[in-house]
Amino acid sequence: MGMRAAIVVGATGLTGTSLVEQLCENDEYVSVTVIARRAPAFTHPKLEVKIRNLDTLEEKDIELAHELYCCLGTTIKKAGSREQFEKVDFEYPLTIASLAKKRGIPHMLVITAMGANEKSPFYYNRVKGKLEHDLMELGLQRLSIIRPSLLIGEREEFRLGEKAGEKVLKLVKPLLVGPLKRSRAIEASQVAKAMIAIALYGDKQPITIYLSQELAQLDFPGTQNEDVSRENLFNWEKRQLSSTSDEGDKVNQEVVINRDKYKIEETVVDKEVNFQHRRDK
Repeated sequence: MGMRAAIVVGATGLTGTSLVEQLCENDEYVSVTVIARRAPAFTHPKLEVKIRNLDTLEEKDIELAHELYCCLGTTIKKAGSREQFEKVDFEYPLTIASLAKKRGIPHMLVITAMGANEKSPFYYNRVKGKLEHDLMELGLQRLSIIRPSLLIGEREEFRLGEKAGEKVLKLVKPLLVGPLKRSRAIEASQVAKAMIAIALYGDKQPITIYLSQELAQLDFPGTQNEDVSRENLFNWEKRQLSSTSDEGDKVNQEVVINRDKYKIEETVVDKEVNFQHRRDK
């Protein structure tokens, strides 16, 4: 049984909704905090929802946690303009990352897109590429960049273009082999599961990029979890006494067990960032 805490921003979207549900059901996590402009439909004893305006988000709004998952994303059509699109897909994630760094959160996982490149001829990919570049320059302790292809799943709102693309990719999926496998559509629930697997078992490099083909293959290792009743799940004192985590996790455990006693200290981050680009296998 773990003692981890997570923050999710963008929890009402396709991937974010699945991510929150999977985090709450995962025994490694005892606390899941959602920061959103509206409450998600999903409820759970582990889940705390903070309704916030992302335009005025402050450092005090960011809880201490082990991971910050950012699933923010929209379309130009839904946003209404390029300016509003960039606010959601670029400005908000970068601001949130900066606040998380100040709070000492050790790991940020962010969804961008397949083909993200600040020099791309496509506007959408340029914005995503610019976000990746600026996040890398921010000097986070650990940054995992998630680059899925077309996401499939049941959305709250209907997107004609994505539905059409989803059907086409399903039809041509058998033809997408070799290097073309990276273009296969991927279930949002699988991306969510892959993100959790990366957080728990992924590379500890300062910066890692995960491509869609790799995301489709990621899963949890075969481990047996102890049987903990829901009644004992939030018995913090009992969980603390039975914890066998190493010294490196003790500060983060205190974050979950007794946030009031935790003293925030400045985190020193090496300006030299070692970049590792994971290739398709």
